[in-house]
Amino acid sequence: MSEPAATVRTGHRIKYLKVDADTGEEVPNEDIVKGYQLEKDQFIEVTKEELEELALESTRTIEIDEFVEKSEIDPRYLIRPYYLRPDGKVGHDAFAVIRETIREMDKVAIGRVVLTNREHIIALEPMDKGLVGTLLRYPYEVRSADEYFDEIQDVKITKDMLDLARHIVNQKSGNFEPDKFEDHYETALVDLINQKRAGKTIRPKERPKGENVVDLMDALRKSIGGASEAPKKPAKKPKKASASQKEMLMPIAGKKLAKETAAKKPTAKPQRKSA
Repeated sequence: MSEPAATVRTGHRIKYLKVDADTGEEVPNEDIVKGYQLEKDQFIEVTKEELEELALESTRTIEIDEFVEKSEIDPRYLIRPYYLRPDGKVGHDAFAVIRETIREMDKVAIGRVVLTNREHIIALEPMDKGLVGTLLRYPYEVRSADEYFDEIQDVKITKDMLDLARHIVNQKSGNFEPDKFEDHYETALVDLINQKRAGKTIRPKERPKGENVVDLMDALRKSIGGASEAPKKPAKKPKKASASQKEMLMPIAGKKLAKETAAKKPTAKPQRKSA
């Protein structure tokens, strides 16, 4: 469920305008061009015609380049899956041959497909009578883990902690069943809207207060209803986080080779200089 913005006074939807970042003046669409940022405040203008020259025409076909083991595909390269089915009688024959071959040999087909005028890498796997194609990232689109993991401290793990953790894993082991997952935020949002629609008074709920430092052994014991609460040790002053450690969940997807932004069209075209 989307959450559109609306003004408090009228209840009307909000319309966002494109404005010049320096002057604050609204910029009409015809004065806006594509620009690729090289560094701060330095852009290279690219025209619509130039981009159209680069655009690839979709052929509605997938060109297969190689077959690999699924275990070789780093999960960080996965973007999103698509269901694939054949088109036409000839397509059905080739589709079935590929599907059954990679199923029998337990392989993944790696190919290329044009979507939205760009070529993408796609991994093909059999599923029932069809195929699932998962788009893959290019190497430059994947961040290096080193810049995030280098500052993780090496700690000594005691046998007691490992034994307790193994016990919890064994106790809570099960099968992957997505139907059991619930989007609690979506459920709460629908409930909030229904209550407001019915004219009920909305009262804020108390939120549990979290703690920055947790005794891991105590937390593990509590997770299996074990020993009673142990006295808490004085919390050590946490290590100051670097700028790249602002959140625990960090995006894997990296930046493009050049950052595409919208820029205001200059009144006079800059002169081109030879390299």
